[in-house]
Amino acid sequence: MAEKMLIKQLFKTISYSYYKLNYLNIKLISLFLGFFISTVLSTIPAQTGDWGILAGSIIVTSNEILSKFIYTKNNKEILIISIINSIKIGVIYGLFVDAFKLGS
Repeated sequence: MAEKMLIKQLFKTISYSYYKLNYLNIKLISLFLGFFISTVLSTIPAQTGDWGILAGSIIVTSNEILSKFIYTKNNKEILIISIINSIKIGVIYGLFVDAFKLGS
């Protein structure tokens, strides 16, 4: 009898925590999403070869505009702003990784 109650409680705890996304999980998912976006951004314009400068300038401009919006006010506590900031950091990190791959 006690085993059944223990199994029920364990199953309820696992099923509850399985769908619960906490702050760290959301930030990590958005960081990996930014890394994936940077991979897409660095491979698609490179196929033609003449879009590299334009794509780089668009990425840098959008990064600076987002940084100005995020860091001028105290917007880091808002969840959606934090997710956008993590995606931005993932994009920059992914571009650095791609640059190191091409440099070696």
